[in-house]
Amino acid sequence: MTKRLGEPPVRRAIVSGSTFEERIGYARAVVDGDWVHVSGTTGFDYAAMTISEDVVEQAEQCLRNVGAALAEAGCTFADVVRVRYLLPAREDFEPCWPVLRGAFGQVRPAATMMVCGLADERMRIEIEVYARRGTVTVGADSPLRIETVDGDARAEEWRHVHNLIVPPAAMTLDEVRERGGRYRLENAYLGDVLVGCSTVRPPQGEERVATVIARVLPAFRGRGIGTALYGAGLAHARGLGAGVVETVVLAANADGLRFATGRGFVERERYVLDGERDEWVDLRLAVPPS
Repeated sequence: MTKRLGEPPVRRAIVSGSTFEERIGYARAVVDGDWVHVSGTTGFDYAAMTISEDVVEQAEQCLRNVGAALAEAGCTFADVVRVRYLLPAREDFEPCWPVLRGAFGQVRPAATMMVCGLADERMRIEIEVYARRGTVTVGADSPLRIETVDGDARAEEWRHVHNLIVPPAAMTLDEVRERGGRYRLENAYLGDVLVGCSTVRPPQGEERVATVIARVLPAFRGRGIGTALYGAGLAHARGLGAGVVETVVLAANADGLRFATGRGFVERERYVLDGERDEWVDLRLAVPPS
């Protein structure tokens, strides 16, 4: 999420279900504007509140716990700018290096290792990170994946993004299944994190008008994800022989309108569907696809 000039920072707490958070009174992570502060996180499986005796397995669970907090905050390990490792025994640190390198080897955040006591004698490593959302832009080396919706699990993910961005047109899973039989539906993932979805309606009518719609979750906008989704959708529409490309945006979605107009779409019509109050905007690509 990119903070706009004049807007106050958006602050929210993320909890994991750890009993420590409830007893002590803290959050697993705090999102403050674009910054994400993840608390010192140990190798407990918070669902069962169990912990392995092996330090490497604890490190792996630490990273799963941290990764879950980052995902809920709208970012990934690629957004981490600083990490702190806390261990009671310095000799336990080196065995964890391969696991830590797997998470941070391509990111290279600033890092500190400290030898200190931890709250529970079963804890052998604790990891704390700071991340900044929006620091990663999709490019040649990015982990962005765009996949066709296939099966109910992917359809449910597509529905989640669609309904979050266009709540007036919220769909059931059955409706998504039906739509998937007529249109091309795709999801976008940054690593393993769901970040967006798209729809391509095939060409229709004498003008062979295709509709391409790209949706990106608010926390991941401004990174090139929408451009990648739109590019994939446009390529598919061209492959189907589209003569004209249109898109449709909820009028309240200012980011979506800016994205469309910035890519050459021109507003054609604004309308409100019968029995509804939300305004929609139809736009057409000024230059026909080639």
